[in-house]
Amino acid sequence: MNIYVGNLSYRTTEDELRRTFEAYGAVSAASIIRDRESGQSKGFGFVEMPSDSEAEAAINALNDKEVGGRRLKVNQARPREDSGYRGGGGGGGGRSQQRPRSNDRDRDRDRDRDRDRDRNRW
Repeated sequence: MNIYVGNLSYRTTEDELRRTFEAYGAVSAASIIRDRESGQSKGFGFVEMPSDSEAEAAINALNDKEVGGRRLKVNQARPREDSGYRGGGGGGGGRSQQRPRSNDRDRDRDRDRDRDRDRNRW
């Protein structure tokens, strides 16, 4: 079971998080979410426990328990919702995308080009 752990102290390490949950059973993974740029903890993480019964025992025992000077918020993690946003930015440079021209615009453009060409012949 994947477990969400919120309101973590910013000083909590992944090893400390793992040890806290290992008191209730086997832990297959423990991670603290960090800011990409600064590397600082965002104050929450996730713990993966293979046994659902051990995970439930850990949730019941640790939810609202003070650890590292803060009251933890512990519950079963919900699946991540896809917001559609993928972040990042576009490359840039090159030609901008132009809106497709309608047939009337193409015809007018071609007519004007031909007229200008004919004027410049003589």
